[in-house]
Amino acid sequence: MSNTIKNYQKIDLIAVKSTYVVALLILIGLLIWGVSSAFHFMNYEETNDAQIKEYINPIVSRTGGYIEKIAFEDHQYVQRGDTLVVLETNESEVSLQEAKAALAEAEAQLMVLESNVNTANSNATVNQAQIGAAEAKLWQQQKEYERYKKLHEAEAVTQQQFEDVKTRLDVAKSNLEAVKNTFNTSQNRSNDASTQIAVAKAHIEKQKSVLDRIQLELNYAVILAPSDGYMGEKRLQAGQFVQKGQTLSFIVDQTQGKWVIANFEETQIANLKEGQPVNIQVDAFPDEAFEGVIESLSPATGSQFSLMPPDNATGNFVKITQRFPVRIRLKKEQQDLSKLRAGMNVEVAIPKA
Repeated sequence: MSNTIKNYQKIDLIAVKSTYVVALLILIGLLIWGVSSAFHFMNYEETNDAQIKEYINPIVSRTGGYIEKIAFEDHQYVQRGDTLVVLETNESEVSLQEAKAALAEAEAQLMVLESNVNTANSNATVNQAQIGAAEAKLWQQQKEYERYKKLHEAEAVTQQQFEDVKTRLDVAKSNLEAVKNTFNTSQNRSNDASTQIAVAKAHIEKQKSVLDRIQLELNYAVILAPSDGYMGEKRLQAGQFVQKGQTLSFIVDQTQGKWVIANFEETQIANLKEGQPVNIQVDAFPDEAFEGVIESLSPATGSQFSLMPPDNATGNFVKITQRFPVRIRLKKEQQDLSKLRAGMNVEVAIPKA
């Protein structure tokens, strides 16, 4: 019986010693962790309010129409210039033929007007020559009238002969006025035709612009990828009508790099400056470490860039610690950044300056 009691006492003593040892190890571990954490907090500024960022560009339709073909799938990788969506172009092609016909008609009208101008100019030239002939004829009749007038006064010619000469003089004057009027009419017609030519040329330019616009709409019917990247979710169906300016999908641009936006409290930014190295831990890959560099610090708090910035000039005010967005450029050297995706949560630690 006594041996059994002694054995139990030994077991209890061993258990107590083991408990003391475990407690001591835990205490030592806590002390080491506490000292390490305190050292880390004293020398680093940290935040877990940070995410991976990439440019996400909308794919916007630049013309309206019904969807004929969709050439991408969800999350598909595409290259710049790849066809994404094709719209039906039947109506635009009919409009294109109408615009071409209208342009041909306007050009033909211009040719007619130019021909009219040439004809009017030719007539004016002929009439101008006729004016010279009529003036010469009038001069001749005027001289003859003066001679017959003197002869009539000397009673060397009859009254009938004198009246015949005077009548021919009046006819020459009338002919000269008629030729001048015809010349003025020809000039007016030429000026009018020239004015109509300017109008016709402006009409041709208008028709060309209409033709160019329709051609652009035909080109816009084929929607291309603006850059290399991964497509977002496909929410389109063949036969669906889309309007001009409608967002069809989104593409995550892979050509402009990736970066981190870390939101530090205002009490932390005093120790931050551009060019500082940054240690980055991505939640999705806890066993990997990434490196970055502070690229820029926001000139204002994040709340000031919101749609409705807070107005603290009120009766009730509660002081809230503000945060400043800090842009961190990820280093590409010796790092595989292809696995990182926009929106991933990260933790960043920056050595204090």
